[in-house]
Amino acid sequence: MAKVQNKVMSAKEAINRFVKDGDHLVIGNYTVGTCAELVFEVIRQQKKGLTLYSQSGVFDVEVLVAGGCVDRLISTYVYRAGGKEGGSAVERALKAGTLLMEDYTNFQYNARLLAGMHGFSFMQALEGAMVTDLFKKRSFMGENKYKVIDCPYTGKKILTVPAANPDVCIVHVQRADKFGNAQYWGALGSVAAAALASKKIVVSCEEIVEHDIIQSSPHLTMIPAYRVDAVVEVPWGAHPTEVLGYYNLDRTMYAMFFLMDMAGESLKTWMNEWVYGCPNRQAYIDHYIASYGSGKLDAIKAKPYFSAPADYGSAYGSCWDNNDLERTMGITLEEMEKILEERGLLNG
Repeated sequence: MAKVQNKVMSAKEAINRFVKDGDHLVIGNYTVGTCAELVFEVIRQQKKGLTLYSQSGVFDVEVLVAGGCVDRLISTYVYRAGGKEGGSAVERALKAGTLLMEDYTNFQYNARLLAGMHGFSFMQALEGAMVTDLFKKRSFMGENKYKVIDCPYTGKKILTVPAANPDVCIVHVQRADKFGNAQYWGALGSVAAAALASKKIVVSCEEIVEHDIIQSSPHLTMIPAYRVDAVVEVPWGAHPTEVLGYYNLDRTMYAMFFLMDMAGESLKTWMNEWVYGCPNRQAYIDHYIASYGSGKLDAIKAKPYFSAPADYGSAYGSCWDNNDLERTMGITLEEMEKILEERGLLNG
């Protein structure tokens, strides 16, 4: 977890600097704890022509499509408020022809990101999909949605999906340090793969903590600092969705959103109030408290439930002691090099 430059900035600055019109943008969160404030900022800045990757096209995808930001969508699931007749922002856009969508299974979607994360050009998927409409019906990806190849080991026909390397990942985590080491726990989904497959990463977090805290629990670092381009501290940054250890799903707000989502005009009213009408997350929370009182937020704050601490202690951290002697042989580096040289083991 290398220490690099301070990458802390506002959501407005981060989205302005790193998300461009026409980008391939992936939402790193899957179902829970979505990066709501980063999504809202993309909409406020009226980014256009995006190809959006989302493993669960629910609240976040609906508002991005309603905001006119998305031309193409790659997903595994899209929520339809009220069904096909009731519609949703995505359903209405598909019917109007303003949105194209490619549909994958959860496994296939993750396989694309994993391939991108590891530097592969494709990854094998389960061949049973070849008899389904997922395989037969294709949109803007055409022949490149899937490819069937001969297995070099068995000769069997195998199904493959192409690697995904989005231009930018936006993702919300529990905490990060100012250098960009981002820690996330709970239902992982595609968080790590979505981020690490992407060319740029914008992280929002509930809180920025000291680097020592990050070092004390390295197993929670899903995204290392050297890959992160921006860190945005945003308390309540995933509301109305949940963040494990911080707050629960706001069921009332969530339900209200989907009731409004069922019709274009009512959704526009909701977005005018909560997205365009609130220039940042603090304004959003202030408006929420003014509208519903602070008690609603207090009721969903998480109660502490800490995991057992893990002991990362060791007897020492280096093979050299405080006197610069090698601990096993009790000799200096110069003496070790001389021995290696005498035995012809020292190269260069």
